[in-house]
Formats: sequence, structure tokens, C-alpha cells
Amino acid sequence: MVDADEMAAARQRMIAKRFGGNSTSTGGKGSVRRKKKVASRSSGAQSDAKLSAALKKLGATNIPGIEEVNLFKEDGKVIHFVNPKVQASIAANTYIISGPSETKPLQELLPSIVSQLGMDNLSQLKNLAEQAGGPGAAVPGDDDDDDDVPDLVEGNFEEVSETS
Repeated sequence: MVDADEMAAARQRMIAKRFGGNSTSTGGKGSVRRKKKVASRSSGAQSDAKLSAALKKLGATNIPGIEEVNLFKEDGKVIHFVNPKVQASIAANTYIISGPSETKPLQELLPSIVSQLGMDNLSQLKNLAEQAGGPGAAVPGDDDDDDDVPDLVEGNFEEVSETS
């Protein structure tokens, strides 16, 4: 007959086979063996896909050839994008600017940014110039061009021009 050691080894093999020893199946009896593990999408990829679907619904189109975008904040800082991807949906009055950005103070971008400044930014610039150089500091864009324009006069201006 079979001795006790062989009997114990056979029982161990039977238990391992029945109760999940080296099994490759994931389910119970009769389940299909799983071929490979499916990798799930990362949350960043999912949010990018949702964003692109929302932009497609808006009808946003790419605008090529934009080298830089500057967004001026109330506190005098500028969000500066270099070579951004710009998309626009004119019907929805929506502009999408994406890409790497830096938040910089207004003084750091000053020489090249003067043409982009609005009235409120010019007043900020004037305040900065007064703080830096004192009250007599010249502010770019605040030139007095009224010197060559004559004052308006009442009546016949030919008579006024002959007298002066």
C-alpha cells in the first residue's frame, strides 16, 4: 500500500488544486481565464479628454502664429505665456489659452510690453515710476503731444492768424 508520507503529499496537492494553489483563473469553476490585465486611464488623461470634448462642442478652432500672450492682473502681475496654443470660439465669446505660463511682475516685462498696456495699467506704471524715480520721473506713453496743436479760438481764425 501507500505509506503515510505519500498520502500526506497527495492530500496537500489535492487541497492546493481545489482551493487556489497555483491557479491562473480569477473566477470559480467554469470561468474564462483572464488573458491580460487591462490598464486603466489616468485621471489626467480623462480630464484632457473631457476638456477636448467640451471644446469640440463649443466649436473652438485653433489660431496659429501667436508667439506670446500676456494676461494682466489687478495686483500688477502679468501671466506670461510663450508660444501658447490658442483656441477661439467666436460665437461663445470664448478664448482658450493653454501651455506653460509664468507669473511675473510688470517691471520684469516692461520694455517689450508697453504697447500692450491699457489705461489702468498705465496708471499702475505711473505709480511705479513715481515710487522708483521720484515725482519728476518720466513715464513712457505719457508724452505731451499738445504742444504743436494750437488753441481753439472764437470767430474768424484768419484774423487771429494775421495778428500773431
